[in-house]
Amino acid sequence: MLTSSILALVAVVLGYADALPSKGHLSTSCDLSHARLQVPANQTQLIAPTYAPNFIGIGVGTQNYTCNATDSTYALVGALAEIFDCSCLYGTAAFESAPTTVYDAWSASTGITIQDVITTLRLTHDPAVLGQHYYVPNPVGSGLSPKWDFTSSGMTAGKPNAYVTGAKIGDLPSSNSSNIDDLMVKAVKGGLAKEVFRVETNGGQPPKQCGTGDSNITVKYSAQYYFRVLPMKTALDHPTVDETPVVLSLISILYNIPSSSQKAGNIKPQAR
Repeated sequence: MLTSSILALVAVVLGYADALPSKGHLSTSCDLSHARLQVPANQTQLIAPTYAPNFIGIGVGTQNYTCNATDSTYALVGALAEIFDCSCLYGTAAFESAPTTVYDAWSASTGITIQDVITTLRLTHDPAVLGQHYYVPNPVGSGLSPKWDFTSSGMTAGKPNAYVTGAKIGDLPSSNSSNIDDLMVKAVKGGLAKEVFRVETNGGQPPKQCGTGDSNITVKYSAQYYFRVLPMKTALDHPTVDETPVVLSLISILYNIPSSSQKAGNIKPQAR
């Protein structure tokens, strides 16, 4: 049975569902042309873009860890999360508080999985799911890389290039030791975004130490994600220039370019 906290989560994420425009928008459910990411001052790890994002989402899920027997600490081995569209919250008081409110509901829940949350969301007329976040083998090196996959949800469903696999280029620790870091990620594969920012994080950090024989663990978290495709500098610097080619190029990047590597990269870790 769904707890009251999950119902609260649904209310926060979909509180603006009735205000959603028709599905003619190419990137996200509500207008983000005036949206700007704000980053903390006096740091150089996160460089805020001066242009609007194409998507803003709230990630709800788990960070996954295994015990490193060498130093008895937990090492990240992946993540598994659903990304909900929160673009319609931008410019409202709920936008700033939503990641924390969602996390409070998610972390307080027992006997509830992300799939249960999604099932509940689908009882509404618009589930507002952008896609999924998980890790895949690094497409340009060793180890694992984060992937945001929008190929099966919303306006990008069925579009093989609507994903991004990235590499971290900025890492800003949270002032709260229980929260995972804010990140700036550049794309190395896929057409969904050129940059991804993870901010407003809640939870996700493992215990400081583990012991021999400790099993793999999952730690619940939430975060806000900004996805940027490209700044459209030509259109911005030259207002009289016909923007049609730029827009058509953007549509092609996001939706119409097949990717032969997508099948190989579509490996989702299982939540434990």
